[in-house]
Amino acid sequence: MGAETLAPGEARRAAEELARGAGAVLLEHASRSFEIDYKSVQDLVTSADRASEAYLVAEIERRYPGHAIVAEEGSGRDRTARYRWLVDPLDGTTNFAHGYPFYAVSVAVEEADAGRESARGPRGAIVAGAVYDPQRDECFSAARGQGASLNGRAIHVSAVSRLERGLLATGFPYDFRERPRESLDAFEAFLHEAQAVRRDGSAALNLCYLACGRFVGFWEVKLHPWDTAAAWRIVEEAGGRLSDYAGGPFDPFGIECAGSNRLLHDAVLAVLARFPRPSA
Repeated sequence: MGAETLAPGEARRAAEELARGAGAVLLEHASRSFEIDYKSVQDLVTSADRASEAYLVAEIERRYPGHAIVAEEGSGRDRTARYRWLVDPLDGTTNFAHGYPFYAVSVAVEEADAGRESARGPRGAIVAGAVYDPQRDECFSAARGQGASLNGRAIHVSAVSRLERGLLATGFPYDFRERPRESLDAFEAFLHEAQAVRRDGSAALNLCYLACGRFVGFWEVKLHPWDTAAAWRIVEEAGGRLSDYAGGPFDPFGIECAGSNRLLHDAVLAVLARFPRPSA
């Protein structure tokens, strides 16, 4: 593994720059026609995803030639390295494809932690991350031990302490049609317990909205590490908490993500506990 050290502050700045650069690529594609392909009935990819990912991979290779890269569309660089970049070039592809202006770029930096493994891959510490919404020019970022920010201003989770006073968010997995009750049962329960629930198609942005106090809770299954890694660091540095559905440590390579402003975490988990744990 490479011997160089990437300080959290440097990693944060780089993640912000990369996310903003990829966001500019997305905006340029949004202004003209683009191609759409289907990975499955509900899972699509556009030429904008590919162009954004090409930009991110090329820039990371240029800046950090010894680092590994995990990218959603598969153009990353799989190698043994001290640092690994987890990038989602376009979180909210379906929104983007339909002209619905709610999508983002997510960039995280993971430092290897020898000997730690998770259900779906090696598990390290997220050093820093950035999530950029190019439509609103909102860049959320955080570095380990340095807090979280929105466009350079410090952010913190909501102080709401009653679930019925809070706004929550969720998403449905791509295999929703095969197991609809896994998503709909919890969705219905939270509709009764919370003030309201939103489902708007970008887990990375939903989690950042949790970090800055717009939401008080979040839950979703079958996300990928590039969806959650950067936002996980942002939520934690903003005072929030992510876990699995049983309250165990959050694993971006796992299949469960429950988030809250920390004050309401037990309440969120209590609702999820009414239903069987989701299957892989």
